[in-house]
Amino acid sequence: MKCERNCPGTIEDGYCDTCGMAPAAGARAAAAGGNGAGGTATGNGAGGTGAGGTGAGGTGTGNGAGGTGAGGTGTGAGTIPRQRTGGTSPSSRTGALSTRTGSSGRTGSSRTGSRRRRFGGGLVDVAPIVQADPATAVMSSAEVPEEKRYCAKCGNPVGRSRGERAGRASGFCPSCGEPFNFTPKLVKGDLVGGQYEVVGALAHGGLGWIYLAVDKNVSDRWVVLKGLLNSGDEDALAAAVAEQRFLAEVEHPNIVKIYNFVEHDGAGYIVMEYVGGQSLKDMLKKRRAANGGNADPIPVDQALAFVLEIMPAFAYLHDRGLIFCDFKPDNVIQSGDHMKLIDLGGVVHVDDMDAAIYGTVGYQAPEMATDGPSVASDLYTIGRTLAVLTTDFRGYQSTFSDSLPDRGEFAVYQQHESFYRLLLRATRTDPAERFVDADEMSGQMLGVLRQILAARGEPRPAPSRLFTGELRTDLKSDVPRWQDLPSPMIDLTDPAAPFLASVTVTEPAKVLTVLASAPENTIEVRLRALRAHIDLGGDFKRARAARDALVASDGADWRVAWYDGLLALATEQFEYARQRFDAVYSALPGELAPQLALGLALELAGDPAAAGYYDVVSRTDPAYTTAASGLARCRLGAGDRSGAVEAYNRVPGTSSAYRSSQVGAVRALVRAHPSAAADVTSLSAAAALIERLEIEAAQLAALRAELLEQALRTVTGGGALPAAVLGSTRTGKVRERDIRFALEQAYREMAQAAHGPEKIRLVDLANASRPRTRT
Repeated sequence: MKCERNCPGTIEDGYCDTCGMAPAAGARAAAAGGNGAGGTATGNGAGGTGAGGTGAGGTGTGNGAGGTGAGGTGTGAGTIPRQRTGGTSPSSRTGALSTRTGSSGRTGSSRTGSRRRRFGGGLVDVAPIVQADPATAVMSSAEVPEEKRYCAKCGNPVGRSRGERAGRASGFCPSCGEPFNFTPKLVKGDLVGGQYEVVGALAHGGLGWIYLAVDKNVSDRWVVLKGLLNSGDEDALAAAVAEQRFLAEVEHPNIVKIYNFVEHDGAGYIVMEYVGGQSLKDMLKKRRAANGGNADPIPVDQALAFVLEIMPAFAYLHDRGLIFCDFKPDNVIQSGDHMKLIDLGGVVHVDDMDAAIYGTVGYQAPEMATDGPSVASDLYTIGRTLAVLTTDFRGYQSTFSDSLPDRGEFAVYQQHESFYRLLLRATRTDPAERFVDADEMSGQMLGVLRQILAARGEPRPAPSRLFTGELRTDLKSDVPRWQDLPSPMIDLTDPAAPFLASVTVTEPAKVLTVLASAPENTIEVRLRALRAHIDLGGDFKRARAARDALVASDGADWRVAWYDGLLALATEQFEYARQRFDAVYSALPGELAPQLALGLALELAGDPAAAGYYDVVSRTDPAYTTAASGLARCRLGAGDRSGAVEAYNRVPGTSSAYRSSQVGAVRALVRAHPSAAADVTSLSAAAALIERLEIEAAQLAALRAELLEQALRTVTGGGALPAAVLGSTRTGKVRERDIRFALEQAYREMAQAAHGPEKIRLVDLANASRPRTRT
């Protein structure tokens, strides 16, 4: 089945193998069903550790021998519980552009539910995690280290040693009086709920101990028991169980499944799926250990691929009004060849104003304490998690608890600007400036991943959902033109979208006439009118008036900034254009069109930084032929002839711009430049390239004439050149006389296709080029 989203891929396992998107909302919902979802799981894998609950400034860990266990979210110093007093309040949209339009809400997610070794929309190879015997994950000694003992209510240290007095595993918090007990309540052989036989403790979480057990009623399958409530109050226990029942309805292949809720000796337990594998936190620990104790972050392409795999799980939860709240590297596990979210202990309904909110310092969004959880706060935790996975992010729980270090601090940020901008947008202080939802963030992550892969020589282009292709029409011209830039696609949810789709005229004045009869003056109608006013040119007064009206009503919309940037280019305000396109780039770091526009604005302003943006665009998607041309111009301007030719050669042979790019390569080799004087090697290369070109005879003759004119200037003075400058079949050396005869022939071939004054001019040039003879 072919992808129905204007993509060359095909639907496999319910998702496109190229863009990673579901074919439709209905299909996406069907594909999302699967292994189920639910609360926290524990598991094991080669070389992992059991993951404990949140403690001081982070998450504690158990001793899982060779396997990963998943711990619960606790209320220690690293976790912030509170009673929410109100919903998320709206914030003003100042300082950054918004993508909150109908068409930008669902932009990309990777496939789910299929067993494979390629993550991130099928772009990245990831080795599966081999699962070990679950029993090896059980702790040999079920003790909580003193440094990880915190009061579940106030978060202060408890049970610590003082002088010669040993620490206590149980007692009362000296700060608030809350009882604590770090001794496991269950031991091997206990039968919980008349069904689950305990094998041993896996880890200690914020809600108590986590145990491995065997379900004696269902084929002795492995399960996990997680403490729900440590209280003898039957009414409170019943209320807690009822409050968590909604988690059993969560069904998604990337979310651990909750099977049951049981009581035992006055305590409640969540029974959930056992997930064998390795958490991202454990991966970081293993990499550090293998690197001699020094940090060794996960490669950025792999980190993006891992997180992209669980983004559909966030979309699933958010569509159902559920907020995960406490996402971090501890809470996502690679199990076999797929990823799973674990530890749903912090999940709440977005409209639940009374639930306690859990989160971890360094990952939790700054507005959680005042506005409570939201889709935007979950996306914040995803951005922070990516930052921790990909850098030696020291101080992320202190100095940089709600900010990112400067781009220059880490090589990965310097190498991949789009990745840094992705993190910046995901972790904006203002929730309204973050991504709209998980699907939009997934789409931008996937775009950034494509750029990263292309930077190392693995281009995997895909059509944009937000922009058309470039609008290049004059293939014979190689001058930078703002008219060639892509255009934003119409928001199909706009009421005037059907009307705009019927507008087929292209002449600006006629477009404005048609738009005057639009059934509704929507933002899309006004944007189309602004583009027509810009295309009209002239004094641009009407264009500026249309722009000002849009800025006043929809100034935070990235499309308004885009057209404002086009107007600035048309009026040669290049620095202002750069600012506007830079803002669009920050809003859409995974899109290539803003980077192409930014490169054009910088080139027109004479800034050599343009080459960097052109390079990213043309490497990622060679279909952007104007990017290759722009890169070639920049490189030639810096004296890099071979680099300019390499840029022109990026244009694929199937492109309509291929021939013009090859002509550009010839001229890059031939034409004199202050920083790139012609040399014998470049002239010979140009001659060989001319022979391979399949263009009109007159144009070939014109290129040969340019080559020979430069050769003549080079050889003047009695010197000689390799015969290759006259063609590959020639050998030996040629002198001025030979070059003049060849140049005369080229001018006469050009004259055969010319008329009038131009024909006479070419004949005169031929006569003037001919060497003197004695006849």
